[in-house]
Amino acid sequence: MQGRWPIIAGAALAVGLFLLANALFIVDERQRALVLQFGQVRGDPVEEPGLYVKAPFIQNVVYFEDRILPLDTRALEVTPLDDRRLVVDAFARWRIVDTIRFRQAVFDEAAAVPRLERILNASLREVLGSVGSDAVLSDERTALMEQIRDDARTSARELGVDIVDVRIRRADLPEQNLQATFERMKAEREREAADERARGAEAAQRVRANADRQAVELVSEARREADVIRGRADAERNAVFAEAFGRDPEFFAFYRSMRAYEGALQGGNSSMVMSPESEFFNYLRNPNGAPAQARPTQ
Repeated sequence: MQGRWPIIAGAALAVGLFLLANALFIVDERQRALVLQFGQVRGDPVEEPGLYVKAPFIQNVVYFEDRILPLDTRALEVTPLDDRRLVVDAFARWRIVDTIRFRQAVFDEAAAVPRLERILNASLREVLGSVGSDAVLSDERTALMEQIRDDARTSARELGVDIVDVRIRRADLPEQNLQATFERMKAEREREAADERARGAEAAQRVRANADRQAVELVSEARREADVIRGRADAERNAVFAEAFGRDPEFFAFYRSMRAYEGALQGGNSSMVMSPESEFFNYLRNPNGAPAQARPTQ
């Protein structure tokens, strides 16, 4: 009998350690836990990290994430008030806040994702369907995302979940509408460009017409002033000639004849046929202007 005591003690120790191992459980800072007995929740949720005790064998522990979890949805087609369909790609961040309700409603995180995706899609359709597409594509998107979050949060509370944030990655036109929209935008820009070119051509024509008018006016004014100056100069010249002729008619006649000789008797191939007795040659025959004496012939 004495030789069996060590075996009994070792077996008892092993059983005790086994019972202790099944009675203790650990919850770390990233988790929250529920103690279940025959599938029913016993006690309050364990939300603080530490070492806890449960009844061995008849109780078990299920763990849930205490961190913020992602929810990525598939692209969703929505129709705003102006009937311009948009393809919206959104995502959300959520967290378990009521562990018991979450366990009863969706059982675990994997089963919660489809439910939350349906809630988010319904909120997207409801909120974005109440505004125009311009609001979705403008700075108003931030306010719309907050409204979507608040709407989805109300529905998600029934699952023991809090929707922390909702974001819209992109909101684009459907692929089949992109080309038509591009062509419409292109035609609009081409029309605006044609209007700008027409206005520019009209302005250029006005500038050219004004410049031509000013050029004609300037040339006409310059010619008028030149004619006036030329007339005054001719008048002064004639006055000088008249005064000179009045003072010494004989010298004036001599001067006029010299100018006539200078202009007529130039080198070149020009020929002039005149009578030797012409008055044109008076000062060539006689410096005093008298007819020259006929020279005797030999």
